[in-house]
This record gives sequence, structure tokens and C-alpha cells, in this order.
Amino acid sequence: MDNYAVIGNPIAHSLSPRIHAQFAAQTGQALDYGAILSTTEEFTASVETFRQAGGRGLNVTLPFKEQAWEYADERSVRAERVRAVNTLRFDGTGRAFGDSTDGVGLVRDLTGNGVEIRQKNILLLGAGGAVRSVLGNILDEQPAAVTIINRTRSRAEQLLELFPEAAGVLAVRGFDEPAGGPYDLVVNGASAGLAGQSLPLPDGILTQGACCYDMVYGKAAEMFLDWAAANGAATRCDGLGMLVEQAAESFHIWRGIRPETQPVIDALR
Repeated sequence: MDNYAVIGNPIAHSLSPRIHAQFAAQTGQALDYGAILSTTEEFTASVETFRQAGGRGLNVTLPFKEQAWEYADERSVRAERVRAVNTLRFDGTGRAFGDSTDGVGLVRDLTGNGVEIRQKNILLLGAGGAVRSVLGNILDEQPAAVTIINRTRSRAEQLLELFPEAAGVLAVRGFDEPAGGPYDLVVNGASAGLAGQSLPLPDGILTQGACCYDMVYGKAAEMFLDWAAANGAATRCDGLGMLVEQAAESFHIWRGIRPETQPVIDALR
């Protein structure tokens, strides 16, 4: 029985143990998946304790993705690109491999919901770790334009430095500037919904047939998706599908098998 876990703070709410238990049952893999609560100060020690006990891999959630990037001895190209790690693999070589699967999860879930990115005008809300972790995969899909709106404009400008190859496609604005548009796809990666705050989005910035997608799920996504409904968004999604899709990519990194995601998404709904 191989041991895996998710590490974060808070962690009691995490659906990852349920998701990976369903993946294991579906694929016939013998593994046990738990949850680890840690602190910023104890993160490295928590990982080492799990690893020394024979742990084979970790999912990493807030607020430890940048620390996990520092911890990893080897990293994938996509992890290097976003300077964040949400998947650690310990394969007996004595070195830890780090990867980032959030962007893959988002793109796959959008595709599964019939949403195209190529040659579309996209708005990203927020400039923190959530947006940074998916931006590279969005740009890889060759959108016509991507605008990042953030409360602090200077933080959004830091993303321009991380993705210099996107010059001419990627632009930033502050919340106090005109929102621009119209947009075919609006992705909310800001933390306002988690804090129960509204986002200062004007009406009338969506194209006909637009999609609005919140990277969180459940009640935290309701405020943004209510705004989307009031503004006529044809497709409205929360981030549950993204969560399952990124978990499936982690499972593949660990086990070499890619599980079916739709039955798991349906079961969690």
C-alpha cells in the first residue's frame, strides 16, 4: 500500500482524499491517501516526516505552493514557468520532483464544458498564485488577448515579467481602470469570493455566448456566478471540475495511469 496525501492550511475541507480514493478504486491501484495540516514554519519538516515514513507523493494546496517549489530538487518545465508546485513525487532516488497541474486542470475542464480558448478575448481576475498557476497553460492555447485585472496593478505587472513571450497578447489593468472588453471568457482567480466580498466588475463586458468560470467551488463561487448569470453568460462553471482534472494529472504523475474524471465529478456533485 503506497501512501499519498494533500498538505495545506486549512485542510479539513479538502475533497482530495475522496477524489483519489475514487481514482484508486477505478484503476485498481493500491494506495492510501490522507491529509496533513501544517504551518508555514513547519512545512519542510512536515514533508520530511511524511517522506521518511515512506510517503510516495504529495498534493500541495494553499498556502504552500511556492514553498513546495523551493523544496523540490527537480521541477517540470511548467512548474519552473509559474514558480509554483502543487504536486511532489518521491520515487526512491532521494530527490523530490515537483510539478504544477492546475493549468492543465483548468484547460481540460473548460474543454470538457465546450469552451474554447484559441483566438478568444479572455479576462483573468486576480494576480495571485491561483492565476499565476494557470496563466501559462491559457497562453499555450493561443488566445487572441488576455487581460489581467487586479486590485494592486503592480502585482499584475509582475506576471508580465514571468511571461515575456506573451508581449502583445497579455495586458494588465487595476480595478480602478476601465475593464475593457467585451470578453469571451472571464476566469475568476481572485480571493474576494472566498472572503465573501464582491468584485468591482461593471455590467456589459461579456460577448454573446460568453463563459464565466470561478476557480473555487461551492458557496465561495456563488457571488461571481450570480453576477455572470445577471450579465447573460451562456456558460457558468465553478472550479470543481478543475479540482478533479488537476488531481487526475497528479495521479498520472505518481502512478502512470490517467483515471476517468467525469464519473468522479458527477459523484462529487
